[in-house]
Amino acid sequence: MRADRLYAYGAATGLLGDLLLGDPRRGHPVAAFGRAAGAVERLLWRDHRGRGALHAVVCAGGAVALGAAAERAVRRSPAATVALVSAATWAVVGGSSLVREARTIGRALEAGDVDAARERLPHLCGRDPQALDADGIARAVVESVAENTSDAVVGALVWGAVGGVPGLVGFRAVNTLDAMVGHRSPRYLRYGWAAARLDDVAGWPGARLTAVLAAVAGDDPRGAVRAWRADADRHPSPNAGPVEASFAGALGVRLGGTLSYGGRVEHRPVLNGAAGRPVVARDIERAARLSRRVGLLALGVTVTARFAATHLLAGTRRIHGHHSNHSNRGNQPKGRTT
Repeated sequence: MRADRLYAYGAATGLLGDLLLGDPRRGHPVAAFGRAAGAVERLLWRDHRGRGALHAVVCAGGAVALGAAAERAVRRSPAATVALVSAATWAVVGGSSLVREARTIGRALEAGDVDAARERLPHLCGRDPQALDADGIARAVVESVAENTSDAVVGALVWGAVGGVPGLVGFRAVNTLDAMVGHRSPRYLRYGWAAARLDDVAGWPGARLTAVLAAVAGDDPRGAVRAWRADADRHPSPNAGPVEASFAGALGVRLGGTLSYGGRVEHRPVLNGAAGRPVVARDIERAARLSRRVGLLALGVTVTARFAATHLLAGTRRIHGHHSNHSNRGNQPKGRTT
């Protein structure tokens, strides 16, 4: 059975597992990777970019190598290959946890329990909840749903289609390292530089695909494209910008503006400001549903692209092989005449 077909079965099963089961409460592989990366940091940390780059190479490279070894170990068994891809996809995709946390906060806001929403917000993003009113919390949730749809779902599926199990686990390792050390605190400003840049590179294709699919699956495709083109480049993040702008346009809301992280206030540009309205609690459910649709579409797009690339490569090899054989026949030495 072809490798791309096995990957498609495994990726679909893994995404279905995430939709039905969500993340395990204990023993999550990503948490285990985080603990290992923390141990490496304790050994390597210096206030130096080179040490941070070594940390990123050791941790992300180790995850890719482990994925490649596992893939090689099961390559002779179609059933084991599908099971491995399924398990890896389920482990690295976090769409259900994202939607569950968003909906929990949304229900608290719709019930008028702003304190409960504030208490839950740190499970989803790093904003200062005490600085936010109900609408501010709703906006933070919608922005987090948008950005994490790319980081926790679409980006992983893109790299899985490109690199199989090593691509899946490698992307999640890079994304986790960025969350751990890629921020601009005094400790990590230099040490986390390499992890942050690596995450920007790894997240680039998934962010653009997320923005496209949000436009396709949203309520206002033209509005999504318009907001993406007008506002994405104004966002400080090269990947969050297209995703948040496209979600804003697709949902007909305004995102961005003033926010607070760890006591530090940032004034970000408003996305879809000309056409959008302020975010309210009911928009959280709309964003969650859009995230679900984008994830399912991303599975279809990435699996189809993998099939197409495999067929194209196989066709190219056949053509080259035919030309090579034809050329060799033409160059056979002729028998000696008498």
